[in-house]
This record gives sequence, C-alpha cells and structure tokens, in this order.
Amino acid sequence: MSFSRFTLLGSIFGAGVRSRNALYDRGVLHTRRLHGPVISVGNLCVGGSGKTPFVLLLGELLKERGVQFDILSRGYGRRTHGVALVDPEGSAQEFGDEPLLMARRLEVPVVVGEDRYEAGRFAESKFGPQWHILDDGFQHRALARDFDIVLVTPEDARDRLLPRGRMREPLSSLRRADAVVMVSGATSQAFPVDGKFVWQVRRGIAPDRVPARPVAFCGIARPQNFFRQLHTAGIQPVAEAFYRDHYSYTEGDIRELLDLCRAGEGGGFVTTEKDAINLGLHRAALRPLAVVPVTMKLLDAPNTVDTLLRIVGERRAGHEKIPLSR
Repeated sequence: MSFSRFTLLGSIFGAGVRSRNALYDRGVLHTRRLHGPVISVGNLCVGGSGKTPFVLLLGELLKERGVQFDILSRGYGRRTHGVALVDPEGSAQEFGDEPLLMARRLEVPVVVGEDRYEAGRFAESKFGPQWHILDDGFQHRALARDFDIVLVTPEDARDRLLPRGRMREPLSSLRRADAVVMVSGATSQAFPVDGKFVWQVRRGIAPDRVPARPVAFCGIARPQNFFRQLHTAGIQPVAEAFYRDHYSYTEGDIRELLDLCRAGEGGGFVTTEKDAINLGLHRAALRPLAVVPVTMKLLDAPNTVDTLLRIVGERRAGHEKIPLSR
C-alpha cells in the first residue's frame, strides 16, 4: 500500500475517531452506568503497553485494601460470543487468553462480553454491586466509568494513527484520562498530561528455573521487549521465535519449536504466561518449559491507591453508595 494511501486512510480513521468522541462528549451518544464503581484501564495504541500486567497489579493492590471487585473484559481472541463468567480451568478459545490469565492470577470473578455494560450487569446479578475493573476500556465509552487510567509508552509519543501506525486515538484524547501511567521509560514531558495524575511503573520479568540455552518464543504485541528482558536477565537463547499477538499454537508450530531446539542443541524452552495459556494441550510437548511472568511495580503505591479510593468515593457520592471495602 502506498504512502499516500496510508496517509489518506489515517486521515479518514482519525476523522471517525474525533467524530465518535465528539458525539459522546456532547451527549448524543449515551453512556450507561452500573451500580458499582468502574475503574477503566486502557491505552491509546493497539496492544503492547502493559494493560494486563497493570490490571493484575491494580487488582492485587485493591485486594490488599479489602476491596471486593470483578473484572470486565471483551475476551479478545475467544471463539465464543455473549456474556460469560470465566472458568479458570477453561481455555483461551472459550474466554480469551488475558481474561483467563487474570482469573487464574487474581482469583476474582472475570466476566467477558462484547457489551461491557451487559457483562457488568451479569456480574452484579451474581456478585452484587461491587467494584469493576474495566479491562481495555478507554475506547469503550458506552460504559460510564468513575476513574480512567491510561497507559503510555515512549513509542506512543511518536506513533501515528491506524493503519499507518498503531494508535487507536491521538494523544489529545488523554484529556479524558484521570491518570496517565508512564510505562517502559515514558516521560511526562512527551505527553499532554497537564492536570492529570502521572503515575510511574517499573516493568520487568521474573525468570525462574529457565533451562540452559533455551528456545525463546512468544506471541505478544511487542515480542522484542520480552527477548530484550531475557538478555538483560542473563538468559541467552539458542533461538528466538515470535508469533502474532494472542496466537493459538498448532501441532506444526510445536514441531518447528522442537526442531529449533534440536538444531541449536538447546536445553528447553522459555515463554510468557500468556503464551503458556495459548499452548493449551500442546504445552506438555515442550519440556522443560519455563513460564516467565511479567512483573510491574507502581511507585508510591500506598498514596496512589489512597488517591484512587478517595476520588472514586467522591464521584460516587451522587450515586448509589456501596462500601469501599468489606
């Protein structure tokens, strides 16, 4: 596709995004509100900013405060439709890889559904009007939220709108955010964050019992970050293989990975938590396999959580009150 055609399509996409946001801003398109508070976690680009690790981090911080909550997610990549409660023993085909990962790690209800309002109503019918974390919710404006968190990376500051780049919205959309989270070395000077809370996180990996000379593989939005983190941790793969984000592995892929290991005289395999889920039953064929979790730390977490709880409480004052913790 030519440069000029990419530019034209990007202009059309940008006009559509601006028009849609204007309709919500003016109240032409309406939002619907759940009984429980909603905290949205999202970004501006297509994948790779660390939304899932941040949801896991936020979930752990809320659990420490005794806050009862569930997670509402679209369930990207699943082969089912409609609203469903994630079974932690289920598959990525049923629920999506990231909702399954969140359900297993946090041990809280995770509800998937294309319509997040209906997913929230389902959650409230089963668990009551507790707090809701809206996963990848920044663009899902049909559901009202009480606090909007947006993650940004250094790449976002210089990227372009789809389809020429990876951006779903321009940087100016950060005006809707309450808090902007700087990920992977992003700095506030590169973004329009005046009047916003600016939070800093440190992202890394926690490798454990990684076999010597492994084959490293992953199907995530930015695979180079995973491989770079492995090298930083002193892990030297004999081969690296990457697949598209949310990739569902096949028998052919497993044969290729085994061939890479044999050819490089490797000692095993290393991958991400999300990929371990997407391997499904094929996981047993890759031995030994080290599954490396992503770690994320929020700087000044106690004060940040205090601020979040206070602001949400204030904003809910005009709505049905529920306890902030139990």
